[in-house]
Amino acid sequence: MRLSVIIPTRALDARVLQHLTRVRAALPTAEILVVEPEQPREPPHAGGHPDRAPSRQLSPETMARSPGAIAALDLRRLTAERGRGTQCRAGAESAAGNLLLFLHDDTRLPEDAEAVIRRAFEDPSTGAACFRLAFDRRHWLLGIYGWLSRFETLFTTFGDQAMVVRRELYDAVGGFPDWPLFEDVELARRLRRRTRIRKLPQRVVTSAERFEKRGMLRQQFGNGWLMLRFLLGASPTRLAAHYEAQRAGQTRQTEGAIP
Repeated sequence: MRLSVIIPTRALDARVLQHLTRVRAALPTAEILVVEPEQPREPPHAGGHPDRAPSRQLSPETMARSPGAIAALDLRRLTAERGRGTQCRAGAESAAGNLLLFLHDDTRLPEDAEAVIRRAFEDPSTGAACFRLAFDRRHWLLGIYGWLSRFETLFTTFGDQAMVVRRELYDAVGGFPDWPLFEDVELARRLRRRTRIRKLPQRVVTSAERFEKRGMLRQQFGNGWLMLRFLLGASPTRLAAHYEAQRAGQTRQTEGAIP
């Protein structure tokens, strides 16, 4: 079996380049596809992700080295219309593997990820799987979220858990929708109509930055409110616009607090 890793990102900055280095170390034989937006929007900072500080953008020195670094990582760079669902779709369409791993650009794989994935998919009954979740910050509430991720439910299986799907199953369910938000929830719903999503024993580690910036409970209540509106039929595009405006306002508020 051949594994293709699809990583949608808002900007290939220094942090993402470092992330790609870790991905290549964990998955030395995999095909890696990085999907960037065709037309980056103007964020509060000069380039890149609105939640990232300017110091994290590629410096001139890093920019000069990045072509060589990218070549050494043996990855493919693609572009697609902005939106995680759309970018994931584009990556999957170009991928050569019969196993597709969709990985967020702030989620770290375990060192033995390749062996864990291959063992799971040696079982022909496994059509889809994802890892359990941990965060890069210690907090009792985040610990509960991580513990609950061992269960496979609508409310405990999301895209930041590094979803792995057999190519034929992914194609059969129609793949990711062209949505900017809740694309992972919809893909999981489509998969559940055909198979059980297997929870792998290892954990991925994802960023807790948004929880730290907004507050643990406030962020979770916000997530829950958006999820409820989505399940009641609200448009993912409208919800994404609200979510992005909220994040941009949060970033401006954080900047204003810096002396």
